[in-house]
Amino acid sequence: YQRRVRGVQYYVDNGGVIAQFDEVSYIAGAAHDADPFKLNSFDQLKSDSIGSHRSILDSRHFSCRQHPPWTELPATSVIMTFHNEARSALLRSIASVIEQTPVMLLADIVLVDDCSDDPDTGKLLRGLHPRIKLLRNFKREGLVRSRIYGALNAAGPVLSFLDSHIECNKDWVQPLLYQLMQKPRGIVSPIIDPIKADSLEYRVASANIKGGFTWALHFTWVGLTARDKAGRTKESDPIVTPMIAGGLFSVEKEWFFRSGSYDTNMDIWGGENFEISFKNWMCGGYLYIIPCSRVGHIFRKKHPYTFPDGNGRTYSMNTKLVAEVWMDDYKELFYQNRPSARFSEIGDVSGRKLLREDLKCNNFQW
Repeated sequence: YQRRVRGVQYYVDNGGVIAQFDEVSYIAGAAHDADPFKLNSFDQLKSDSIGSHRSILDSRHFSCRQHPPWTELPATSVIMTFHNEARSALLRSIASVIEQTPVMLLADIVLVDDCSDDPDTGKLLRGLHPRIKLLRNFKREGLVRSRIYGALNAAGPVLSFLDSHIECNKDWVQPLLYQLMQKPRGIVSPIIDPIKADSLEYRVASANIKGGFTWALHFTWVGLTARDKAGRTKESDPIVTPMIAGGLFSVEKEWFFRSGSYDTNMDIWGGENFEISFKNWMCGGYLYIIPCSRVGHIFRKKHPYTFPDGNGRTYSMNTKLVAEVWMDDYKELFYQNRPSARFSEIGDVSGRKLLREDLKCNNFQW
């Protein structure tokens, strides 16, 4: 458990202090700008004023409080990548994992610093909790390669990928682990509650939505159909979804790597959620949103970080990789809606096509 004394956090195990961390000094040492939105695309001063912890609404449906026995659940490694993240938001993300995850279910927290300008943002966090592992890229690798790096160094049999500006809600991880224990080879995602970028207000998301996409390969939320609702007997039942948002999900480590993890040709950010979603549907896995798992996420209107080849060009390249490997003839609908992608250079995709053959995947029409 955790106690605080004048801004210093003490994590206590069996009556003895096992780690202490000076929160005030850590947050004060971050880079700041006169415009509190400039560096992170959310109000950094407001985030700093909240600090590492706040009480948030338990946003689950009341039926989630009546659940099957959560016994013999596997432990999870939480993998969190970041690049120039606001220290207060990163610290609050990690603290929420520590506070809201039963100790026996937390194998480790693997932080991957994707070559942030200030290496101390990550280095100083090693003193926050003894189960934190810190990895740092020597050059900018992007989300995909950073997450794979973290997964390779994770100790748990389950991997839980989280963004670095989130807040885990009460009992967030147990329903995800329970679902994977009941039905292997899946990817399970929490309901993502929005945290407003300007006020940092924690809001409650609808539990009657699933992931979808446009033919330009933009992710979108769509309402549940009558057929979706007919397949569920209670509000706590999993939601079958064709897509996940990609930022927050859990998966068995063995299945993650056996199914090809991520396409390492993808750069920086964007498109990876399409590949992992299409691949799981077509290759023997499944995708569920778990309504009894809730995690808050700061939704920003723009990316605060740079793309070496530009945002548009990088996204076109990443999504073209998805289209060429997984969409068969339906890729023409993608090119009709994103014509510039025809000219994106993506290199050799034979390795991913061979993976598709090895996994004996269905075609996209299926």
